[in-house]
Amino acid sequence: MRPNMRVDPTLELAMDLMRRRSVTPDDAGCQQLLIDRLEPLGFEVHRLKFGNVDNFWAERGRGAPLVVLAGHTDVVPPGSADAWDSDPFAPEIRDGYLYGRGAADMKSSLAAFVTAVEVLIDQDPDLQGSLAFLITSDEEGIARDGTDKVIKWLQQEGKKIDYCLLGEPSSTQAIGDTIKIGRRGSLGGRVSIRGIQGHVAYPHLARNPIHMVAPALTELVATKWDDGYENFPSTTFQVSNIHAGTGADNMIPGELEVEFNLRYSPAVTDTRLRHRIEEILARHGLDYTVRWRLSGKPFITRDGVLLHTAQQAIRAELGQEAKLSTAGGTSDGRFIAPTGAQVVELGPVNATIHRANECVSIHDLSRLAATYARILAMLLTGKK
Repeated sequence: MRPNMRVDPTLELAMDLMRRRSVTPDDAGCQQLLIDRLEPLGFEVHRLKFGNVDNFWAERGRGAPLVVLAGHTDVVPPGSADAWDSDPFAPEIRDGYLYGRGAADMKSSLAAFVTAVEVLIDQDPDLQGSLAFLITSDEEGIARDGTDKVIKWLQQEGKKIDYCLLGEPSSTQAIGDTIKIGRRGSLGGRVSIRGIQGHVAYPHLARNPIHMVAPALTELVATKWDDGYENFPSTTFQVSNIHAGTGADNMIPGELEVEFNLRYSPAVTDTRLRHRIEEILARHGLDYTVRWRLSGKPFITRDGVLLHTAQQAIRAELGQEAKLSTAGGTSDGRFIAPTGAQVVELGPVNATIHRANECVSIHDLSRLAATYARILAMLLTGKK
């Protein structure tokens, strides 16, 4: 890349972040890079390490509203190097796109957050309220020692978030075409079905758990769980793994394990889903045990100050009428929204996230930073 191409501060910071191999939950120095930019702006930084996870909370100003920019420095593993056209941790610009792991999810958003705040404070240092960053390195992993723990710390400190802007890659075709206003809940299960091991030539002396579970799985897959809810699609059930047997083709297995996940709308509860699934398993006469994992409950931000502000800023900066969506996987909004905060997600186009050759348009970076800056100005200075 020619030296004179690297003039945009958001692009430069995004590339600096992408050079750090921050595969979850390793931060690899990304947070220090952000902190070094925030402290000179007057942010008071609290480094919050839980387990082996680095987090930080940086706050500037006092009083309400408390506006939070939230995101994560960790990325998913790059996978096979052969699938990439360039080193995933050596960011490269080709044909107007920035390539590398984290380009879209979500180091470009973090860079845009920082440069937006630098512009905002340079133009109007006296904010009406307070501005904070909530940054974790445990979003792409099990999310046990990241934002969830930081939120608990904030509650102990007596801090109440009013508005939270997450930098997750929400856009689908063009930057700003979609805002995430909520996410579905995620309920996972691992069910063990017990049978009786035996020789395949003597099936009358055995009980094959694969055969036994098949009718129940057929019913679970065909079940209509709900009709959706407002901006949410209907609940879905997906089997992700099935394991049974010893590898020998002349043995009937004695046990089978099935992993599954439900992405569910607010039309149902996780308790209702558990009861219904267990009722189906029992009705089919299965000898089973099931272990449940609730990764997050559904949340939604309805009409409010933050959503209206984001929509206005997107119209002004990007010329888009943003579609409202709850699609996709879970996000750390599931930990923040239950505190009563208004939460929306706005970030780059998500077409290449978690894929080889992940990329983002370099033209979008400065536009995203300008949009963030306008949202913050409207919330904290009263300017439009």
